[in-house]
Amino acid sequence: MHDISKDHIKSLVGKAPSVSKVEMTELVLPNDTNLLGNLLGGKLMHWIDIAGAMAASRHSSRIVATVALDSLDFRHPARMGELVMLHAKLTWAGRTSMEVKVNAYAENIKSGNIILTNRAYLTFVALDDTGKPVPVPPLIPETDEERVDYAEAEKRRGERLQRKNRDM
Repeated sequence: MHDISKDHIKSLVGKAPSVSKVEMTELVLPNDTNLLGNLLGGKLMHWIDIAGAMAASRHSSRIVATVALDSLDFRHPARMGELVMLHAKLTWAGRTSMEVKVNAYAENIKSGNIILTNRAYLTFVALDDTGKPVPVPPLIPETDEERVDYAEAEKRRGERLQRKNRDM
């Protein structure tokens, strides 16, 4: 295990999800689309990973690495010329890892309509300057929705650990 002082762990001050949330907007350009004019899934995944990493880095005040993508639901396509708004927010924090929920919305600039297109859950680990995992501040949910997100994130973590142990 890594040498991390107990004093360092005790010194970590909990943070609310609102402190580290990220809102990022991208314009869907022709180079970002498939032959149907819809945003490429890989491009969206890239943006989701960036937004999630920024939220996890804000929470931990560290560089982070993506360790898991639990789910990515494609509900509706984003089309060329639309804005894609990504909202990333921590749902759970463990000793060195954090789960981030990223919701993606498409906004039609002409009509003003906004629709939820995607939701993803990613896990990140905080790293020290040598690339070793380092403790992160606890997450302190403040709203009922955040408490539900936290409980659901703990269930997803349990499922991830079961899969990991089963696959070994």
